[in-house]
Amino acid sequence: MTKKKITLYTDGACSGNPGPGGWGAYISWNGHKKDLNGGALDTTNNRMELMAAIKGLEALKGSCYVDLYTDSKYVMHGMTEWLESWKARGWKTAAKKPVKNKDLWMAFDEVIQNHEVHFHWVKGHAGDPGNERADQLARDGIDLIRS
Repeated sequence: MTKKKITLYTDGACSGNPGPGGWGAYISWNGHKKDLNGGALDTTNNRMELMAAIKGLEALKGSCYVDLYTDSKYVMHGMTEWLESWKARGWKTAAKKPVKNKDLWMAFDEVIQNHEVHFHWVKGHAGDPGNERADQLARDGIDLIRS
């Protein structure tokens, strides 16, 4: 059986850092589209960037081939460069300090196991339609938790 090919754009936003934050995930596949978002009252931009990716991947049915687009170098480098080293060091950084947002990195690491994910970095606020949609969803996520 062939894996479903998914395009997933994710973004996080924060009004103050820390402060109220929102996350957005824009999913498209085979002519279909789905928007997801949410937020938290007291959070950081990095946590919202991670939540967007986690929630986007959690929404997928079955095992998928995913092109994940993010404007967060934190998410990009975390998943493609740092994660394996953090796990090997017992969730410590190279400086032997605890990894920030460990709970979300662990959740991301777990949900990604179900899929074949290829990460792509895109410049934020540069006109990429998928990134702009995810950004709007993240900003709308802040409004959701404020109302």
